[in-house]
Amino acid sequence: MAYSQNPTKLTDHPSEIHQTAGRTALGDFAPKFAELNDDVLFGEVWSRTDKLSLRDRSMVTVTALVSSGIIDSSLTYHLQSAKDNGITRTEIAEILTQVAFYAGWPKAWGAFRLATEVWKDATESSDAFEKFQQEMIFPIGQPNEAYAQYFIGKSYLAPVSTSQMNIANVTFEPATRNNWHIHHATSGGGQILICVGGAGWYQEWGKPARKLLPGDVVNIPANVKHWHGAAKDSWFAHLAIAPDGENTSNEWLEPVDDEQYLSLE
Repeated sequence: MAYSQNPTKLTDHPSEIHQTAGRTALGDFAPKFAELNDDVLFGEVWSRTDKLSLRDRSMVTVTALVSSGIIDSSLTYHLQSAKDNGITRTEIAEILTQVAFYAGWPKAWGAFRLATEVWKDATESSDAFEKFQQEMIFPIGQPNEAYAQYFIGKSYLAPVSTSQMNIANVTFEPATRNNWHIHHATSGGGQILICVGGAGWYQEWGKPARKLLPGDVVNIPANVKHWHGAAKDSWFAHLAIAPDGENTSNEWLEPVDDEQYLSLE
């Protein structure tokens, strides 16, 4: 049976997974089989994400199908689900290469033919983006175009809270950093950074740069010149929290010197 008839992706929240492929294809001919397919296999087993994540279930399912020689629309559907569940082009290539040695070379060739179509638009850059997103508990968000002129490299912005206090998740691609800048305020204000992924740097004017890792917290007083961003070989993300203050404003200044930045270890 071709599971691709299912209109609902497995990436939905478990309580929202509603599989209909069985009833669509075999509801009249084999209603019990259709029920077991839709309600038990997908509705119960796939939804047990507290035991095994959708991503891991996709890896297991793809491996089982290829090993069984099932290289048809069912595998295409599960390859697409694997992609939707966070498996990157690099990872599926490695999975199928591993499977080839245990399940058979011709089966792997057939699976690769389907996988290249599913991941045809994927790039190394998108692989890195997806891999970092898997490590994050906060979304990466959208390209930070509004502030792009104040950054070297590419960054992303995802609002986390707009009530009581503004909190955003800011993500930096490797070697991306913002310019020197100052959060002005006559009282209060400043900024708090809570590092949530990857590795990065923070530096105040006239002081050594500080390496940042997940769990680190930076308290930035108002009116202090500083910059922050990713390490040159790592993605990086932090929550940016803006405390209340009076007469607050941001002043963007010169870029961080390349030679100084690249010397950081």
